[in-house]
Amino acid sequence: MKQELMDAIQEMPVIAAVKDDAGLCSALTNENIRVVFVLYGDICNISSIVRRIHEAGRFAVVHIDLIAGLAGKEVAVDFIRNTTEADGIISTRQSFIRRAKELGLAAILRVFLLDSIALESLDKIPANLPDCLDLLPGAMPKILRRVCAKAKVDGLEGFDFSAPAKSITEGDVAITFAGASDGASSAEARFDALLAGLMRPPESTLAAFRRMRW
Repeated sequence: MKQELMDAIQEMPVIAAVKDDAGLCSALTNENIRVVFVLYGDICNISSIVRRIHEAGRFAVVHIDLIAGLAGKEVAVDFIRNTTEADGIISTRQSFIRRAKELGLAAILRVFLLDSIALESLDKIPANLPDCLDLLPGAMPKILRRVCAKAKVDGLEGFDFSAPAKSITEGDVAITFAGASDGASSAEARFDALLAGLMRPPESTLAAFRRMRW
């Protein structure tokens, strides 16, 4: 099952990260979504959340650090494996990642690359510990090569990022985020609206600027 999940991520690299039931509903009605990252829930409802994802024919990956009621110990991974049958976990804890691999779960290590010091810390990740890296914040094509060189994750070495980096920087890839009809119900939609406003400001804004400028 873990290999099927990894294959699904490579075939459709747009992943739905859901933070509430509304986001989950949007993800499960989008035919282009094959993998769902669960970023909410507690020990009482996480099983039903994962079950809904599986019943919709998607893969479920649980961000174990965000599940309310779980302790910061490796047994939390056993709980997710035994009670939810999730396909994998996300965590910032290397001990959780190690335990997930022992249990046959897909193990995704979340890494916050906030500065150059954080980037250098990738050297300290044991070779092939995680199956994937979840890098935050956002897409950073200019440093992906450096990440591949430092993070000893199987399959990253020698990967050519020139094509996806070109697509991201030149806007060749169009991604439609699920949202309500008002087009601004999610963080992604609001960000897209902000960009649209900056690129194509309304005439009233331009007129106001001219008045202030002159």
